[in-house]
Amino acid sequence: MSDKQRTIQKAVSITGKGLHTGKPVTLTFNPAETGHWYKFQRTDLEGQPIIEADCDLVVDTSRGTTLEKNGARVHTTEHVLAALVGLGIDNCLIQVTGPEMPIMDGSSLNFIEILEEAGIVEQDALRDYFELEENITYEDPIKKVEMLAVPQEDFRITVMVDYGSEVLGTQHASMYNLGEFKNEISSCRTFVFLRELEALIQHDLIKGGDMDNAIVLVDSELPEDKLNYLRKVFNKPDVEVKGKGVLNNTKLRFFNEPARHKLLDIVGDLALVGRPLKMHVLAGRPGHAGNIDFAKKIKALAKKQKSEKDFLKIDLSLPPVLNITDIMKLLPHRQPMLLVDKIMEISDSHVVGVKNVTLNEEFFKGHFPDNPVMPGVFLIEAMAQCGGVLVLKTVPDPENYLTYFMKIDNVKFKQKVIPGDTVVFGLNLLTPIRRGICHMRGVAYVNNKPVMEAEMMAQIVKVKETEIKSSQTQLA
Repeated sequence: MSDKQRTIQKAVSITGKGLHTGKPVTLTFNPAETGHWYKFQRTDLEGQPIIEADCDLVVDTSRGTTLEKNGARVHTTEHVLAALVGLGIDNCLIQVTGPEMPIMDGSSLNFIEILEEAGIVEQDALRDYFELEENITYEDPIKKVEMLAVPQEDFRITVMVDYGSEVLGTQHASMYNLGEFKNEISSCRTFVFLRELEALIQHDLIKGGDMDNAIVLVDSELPEDKLNYLRKVFNKPDVEVKGKGVLNNTKLRFFNEPARHKLLDIVGDLALVGRPLKMHVLAGRPGHAGNIDFAKKIKALAKKQKSEKDFLKIDLSLPPVLNITDIMKLLPHRQPMLLVDKIMEISDSHVVGVKNVTLNEEFFKGHFPDNPVMPGVFLIEAMAQCGGVLVLKTVPDPENYLTYFMKIDNVKFKQKVIPGDTVVFGLNLLTPIRRGICHMRGVAYVNNKPVMEAEMMAQIVKVKETEIKSSQTQLA
């Protein structure tokens, strides 16, 4: 597949009913510009609000993946998104006339067909792949869900399902690359256990469900009165259970169709990372909740790697935004404990600071004087001081505040720092600053190579002028 971004050639529409609402809905796929990714638009609501396909906007995963933004929701998005990803379409505006995607036959096949009818065209921009560089793991011990992603040149998925059912058993499915999605995965339908149907109906769900858009698995005997109830609900007098197996003996499209459908769901849910992926995902007993949690971990790692790569583009020959005199107006530290020489960048969410390491540092007198190495605790302190500058810049009178670090996690030392090195510290907020508390992640670099990293939590506290003078005296 080409590395150019792709969209569809013309707008196309498809109409069906929502699985849970049972209401008719028309979905229209529209071409979109480069860098657009996938966005939903509720054309039935005032202002026709747009909802980005973003895992951070997921509000429900009970029987599908639901997105919400500013009160506007779209339900059961996964089959539509899987079709777009499976065909290698990068940019599309998905307009919908109701709150839910049409269920069609319970798979992505109808969406694949209508998108191919629209035609697919390359665009004048390269794909922005997220290429995994380290393993990611996820586990939900209660639901017994396990997920792992490892580096891979393609987007590959391996799935295992086992729900303790004799009928379903243990099933495996795999997709070696997206080129297999259309023929091997897209036609695989959603499935449900017969014993679950009554509860879904009682919760006012699956109003649009019938024998034509789901595989119903029978793994226990059903009393005749319950069977009559289902016949009435689905308006299907011919519903019957012939022992354990599939309701009405529906013919499976693949022997492992349920496992393949779970793979389909993963493709759709991981589209919410917001970028095409290069990795091998291995999933045991996956579901929408786990898929979304995993998507959030992938997105966070992608954001971290992007910020680090952007950070490496900083030109240290440029004038600093804060020099040593400016820093001393913010921080109470003084020599020998002032470990930041200049600040190269600072915003509401990040800071880049510099420490020039020289042999006349006080700590070198006792720390391997014949083979001097900067102590790790001083690297942490220098990083913390850069973070302190970031936090103190959020208040109008920083001279009246002190920064206290509350927690330091996930510290890793990757390379020794010696005299003559220039250490560059890049820190980004992991969460917005609230009530004076900030949570940040930092990486220290020498010659563009990481030498240390850590997560830090700090709090700024307003103190009396006499306390500040006393603190400065103690630190001097």
